[in-house]
Amino acid sequence: MNKNLFSILILCLLLASCGTSKKILYLQDMPINQLEQITNKTDITIQPKDMISIVVSSKDPQLALLFNLPRATVRMDHLSNNSSSNGEILGYTVDSKGNIDFPVLGYLNVKDKTREQLAQFIKAKIMEEDLIKDPVVTVDFLNLHFSVQGEVASPGEYSIDRDNITLLEAISKAGDLTIYGKRDGVIVIREENNTRIAHQVDLRSTDLFNSPAFYLKQNDVIYVQPNTVRAGQSTVNDNNVKSVSLWISIASFLTTLGVLIFK
Repeated sequence: MNKNLFSILILCLLLASCGTSKKILYLQDMPINQLEQITNKTDITIQPKDMISIVVSSKDPQLALLFNLPRATVRMDHLSNNSSSNGEILGYTVDSKGNIDFPVLGYLNVKDKTREQLAQFIKAKIMEEDLIKDPVVTVDFLNLHFSVQGEVASPGEYSIDRDNITLLEAISKAGDLTIYGKRDGVIVIREENNTRIAHQVDLRSTDLFNSPAFYLKQNDVIYVQPNTVRAGQSTVNDNNVKSVSLWISIASFLTTLGVLIFK
């Protein structure tokens, strides 16, 4: 009889452990050693109010100077002399219609273009007008960012310095979820074209990869909801009540178990 009770107790503990694992493990249905096609990968596109730097270079530095803002010109002079420069590059702020005022070429619409597309677009314009025969155009983001809030180790605002970033990478930058974060309660709030939408994702499922929020966009806000344990700690009184109830339940269970074993 005692052995049966002990076996039941061990089984209950194992079942409880399995239940806990299912609540916190990421990508539980991820196939192992199986290739999958990536079909929805998207690069960040330039939007109104973004700030970007554009640097044009050439074998003839004097020609390239015409297309660069003053601080970019200083940086290029240093580079041509094989010396380092920590100077800041002056950038272009995209207006509400998606335009920038670019030297020599005038107003250019850059909205919805990736960095690569914009670089190729400007290069083609310069060559079409026979201004430089061998231009090299470099485009960089200057003020793009996303924010992470809620149950993560390091909430805050993080910069975007490359063409795409995933939700998993963003969470890693914030130090991962705390043990109190709901893996199925991650909200991504996105604003674009004067609209706002909130996407909820479940980090435990590979359905995450198909979410429109998997690849982030500039100014996205990621909010990780607290689980019931953290929610119960929101007030001192609630926390005390739960703590007392928990210990009473444990004591009652141990008392009943002791009576059954030593009866």
